[in-house]
Amino acid sequence: MFDHIGIRASDREASEAFFLRALAPLGVSVAMKGPHGVGLGKNGKPSLWIYESDERPVALHLAFTAQDRGQVDAFHRAAIEAGGRDNGPPGLRSHYHPNYYAAFVIAPDGHNVEAVCHLPGG
Repeated sequence: MFDHIGIRASDREASEAFFLRALAPLGVSVAMKGPHGVGLGKNGKPSLWIYESDERPVALHLAFTAQDRGQVDAFHRAAIEAGGRDNGPPGLRSHYHPNYYAAFVIAPDGHNVEAVCHLPGG
C-alpha cells in the first residue's frame, strides 16, 4: 500500500547509522541522500525516509519484511549490535498466525522496529 514513509529523528545521523546496520540483513541500504534527509531502501528505491527534527518524534511501530527466518535472526543481532534495545527476540508469534516469525527492537527515538517473515520455517 505505501510507496514510502518518512519519520523524524532527533539525531538523523545516529538514526541513519542504526537503521542501516539493523536493516542491512534485509538488503536495505542508502537509496538517496539530500540536505533534508536520507532515503533507505532496496535496489535504489527509497522506502524509508529519515528527517532531522528539533523535537523528539512520536515513537512508531515499523515492520519490515524478511525473506526468511534467518533474516529475522540476523536483523535482531544487527539491531542490538547497532545500539537497539531488545523488545522481543526472534520467535514465532502464533497469536497473529501460525507462521508469524518476528523480532522487535527499540531504536533511537523509541521506534519499535520489527522484522517479520510470514513463511513456514525450514
